[in-house]
Amino acid sequence: MSDLVIRQARQDEIPAVGAMVSNAFDDLAANHYLVPVPAEREKVMAGFFALESETAFKQGRIDVVDHPDGGYAAAAVWFDRVTDLPEAEAYMDRLGAIAGEHLERFGALGELFEKNHPQDPHWHLAFLAVRPSEQGRGLGGALMEHVHAELDADGVPAYLEATNENNVRLYRRHGYQPMDPFQIYLPDGTAFYRMWRAGS
Repeated sequence: MSDLVIRQARQDEIPAVGAMVSNAFDDLAANHYLVPVPAEREKVMAGFFALESETAFKQGRIDVVDHPDGGYAAAAVWFDRVTDLPEAEAYMDRLGAIAGEHLERFGALGELFEKNHPQDPHWHLAFLAVRPSEQGRGLGGALMEHVHAELDADGVPAYLEATNENNVRLYRRHGYQPMDPFQIYLPDGTAFYRMWRAGS
């Protein structure tokens, strides 16, 4: 992976990043809960991921690996939670326009994450997405380690919510450990797994 090129996304790429994350996450149980209508899911989730990524672009970072055929092979969206995040302009109005009849489920997701988010200063890995055809090549790990090197130099911890037990194993290999409580649940029983990586 020494020849892998990781770069930070431009602001005008945020919608494309959101679409890529939505496509990569299409099989996740959480996405099926948020948008139970298959024909609407990818478009709605792309809008949601792009909306979230706007804040990360302003306070955090979005790293991407370009795909030779166009678009992205992988992307990582990080929030800087060492300082308070800015309030996204007209966030709820925009989320309502994106989510439509599914807005209540997105509200449940937001409440779950807010209630269980750690208070200690950290960086939050919100989305780590790899194009399905590129999975298994180590791109997700490379994106993480790219930022971990900088966080470790400053002694800053990192946090994430893993979406399944396979991802938990991946994150453990990169220094993340389960928190207490480890599992948190959406109203339909879909689990997320809270994990913390201590700053070294």
